[in-house]
Amino acid sequence: MSQGWGDGRDSRPHQRQADGGPAEAGTGAPEGDVYTWYRRGLDLLKQGNPAAAAQILERAAAAEPGSRSITEALARAQFDSGRYAAAADSFGRIVDSSPSDDYARFGLGLSLARTGDPAAAAGHLALAAAMCPHVRHYTTALRGVRAALRSRGQRATAGPLADQPGDRTADDR
Repeated sequence: MSQGWGDGRDSRPHQRQADGGPAEAGTGAPEGDVYTWYRRGLDLLKQGNPAAAAQILERAAAAEPGSRSITEALARAQFDSGRYAAAADSFGRIVDSSPSDDYARFGLGLSLARTGDPAAAAGHLALAAAMCPHVRHYTTALRGVRAALRSRGQRATAGPLADQPGDRTADDR
């Protein structure tokens, strides 16, 4: 068992069933504990089966709603299976609890763009790109969303993250 920070506590998602007891055959719940569900979900994602991954990760997230690792894996599975609104909700929960998480901002921005809200997406992608300007796919995604907005004659959402005349990403320079 992996120990977290040397304090004797397990750093993995908690080792229990969603109902506190063992999984029983025929109940519809996957066998194993929450950590097993999480690992199985990651394996399914890696194998290219995001819909199945999302299904099992939803159970894990219900059992451990505060687990950032489970929520991120679920958001990735939802995005990869085309469930962009659900992915935006999951990435949004991570951003709400950890506003400086660049990857969650990136995922939220991509998800919002896919739901047809490029104006909101641009703000999150701009923050992700500003937090990690060396991550090329952040700036590439931001440029794509801003180009979509320009083609529609729109600008990013008003506020400090809004597009300004002459705004350029690091890739534009």
